[in-house]
Amino acid sequence: MRRLLAILAAVACLAGAAADPADRLPDPAQEARARAIFREVRCLVCQNESIDDSEAALAGDLRSIVRDQVKQGRGDAEIRAFLVERYGEFVLLKPPFSPGNALLWATPVVALVLGAGLMIMLLRRRAAPSPLGEDPEALSQAEEARLQVLLKDE
Repeated sequence: MRRLLAILAAVACLAGAAADPADRLPDPAQEARARAIFREVRCLVCQNESIDDSEAALAGDLRSIVRDQVKQGRGDAEIRAFLVERYGEFVLLKPPFSPGNALLWATPVVALVLGAGLMIMLLRRRAAPSPLGEDPEALSQAEEARLQVLLKDE
C-alpha cells in the first residue's frame, strides 16, 4: 500500500513539473495569475481543453503570450480582451454574454420553456373532461346498436 502511495505521489510531482521551468515567470504571484488565465483560455487545436492542460504547440504559444502580457503588467481583463481580439470569443472557455452569442446562451432556456409548455398542454388535454360530460371511451347508442348486430351475426 505504501509503495502504491509513493508511486502516485511521484506521478503527481512529475505532472506538476511537466512544464519547462525556463518558461515560468520568476515572480510566483505573476505565475499564479498566468496559470489562472491559462485555465480560462481554450486550446484552439484541442478545443475542449484549456491551454493549461493541452500539450499542443499552439497552446504553448498561447501560454507564452499570456506570460508576456502578465510580465508587462497588464490586467486579467486586458489579457482576455487581447486574446479575444486576436482569436475571437471562441478562445474563452466561458465566453461572456453578448448580443453575438445570445442565441447560444438562450437556447437551453428556450428549450426548457417550450418543453414545459408542451408537457403542460398535453397533460391538460389528457385530463380535460369530455364536452358532453360523458366517458370518452363509452360508445354512443348508435355504436352500441351496431355492435350488438355484429355480435349476433357471429
